[in-house]
Amino acid sequence: MRRIAILASGNGSNLEAILTAIDSGQIQNAQVVAVISDQEAAYALVRAQKHKIPSRVFRRQDYPSREAYDRALIAFLKAEAIDLVVMAGFMRLVTPEFVAAFRNRIMNIHPSLLPAFPGTRGVADALAYGVKVTGCTVHFVDEGMDTGPIILQEALPIQPDDTVESLQARIHTLEHRLYPQAIDLWVRGKIKIRGRRCFIDE
Repeated sequence: MRRIAILASGNGSNLEAILTAIDSGQIQNAQVVAVISDQEAAYALVRAQKHKIPSRVFRRQDYPSREAYDRALIAFLKAEAIDLVVMAGFMRLVTPEFVAAFRNRIMNIHPSLLPAFPGTRGVADALAYGVKVTGCTVHFVDEGMDTGPIILQEALPIQPDDTVESLQARIHTLEHRLYPQAIDLWVRGKIKIRGRRCFIDE
């Protein structure tokens, strides 16, 4: 049984989608054993409580540096024997030390077709730029910002009347389908990495 930790800073809708996928059997031989947030008010923590999943808050202000924060997080995750770290709206850029501790075992989902529009404003930036198509990307986390090997992507046409809110809502629908798919592939050992490229071994 693969042990998954979810890191979330906000609402946790992707956390909910992942838990639903596990409960329905879409993801097998895996369980979420910890939900971690850097925000005490994150609704993701409420979701964890509802599902009876242990949760913990690592507050930024309790650590003197990013490095100290990540070392504490690494120690906790290793003590919990975590196999896969899943970032679901975790609004922190992790350190190289954290990446090294869980190399190719940290996933993130981003609301654009990377490498286009990285960072925290992916939806707004795509809309402002005027692209006709955007989407979402599941990728492994490396030392950069949204630069790790891409696992899955799905495109979404931008409608003429889209706002940031309406586009974000439609991208969330994609995310809730794509993220569980990527996790299932990883759990089943179907993702092979060669250089920067991920290949799905079906």
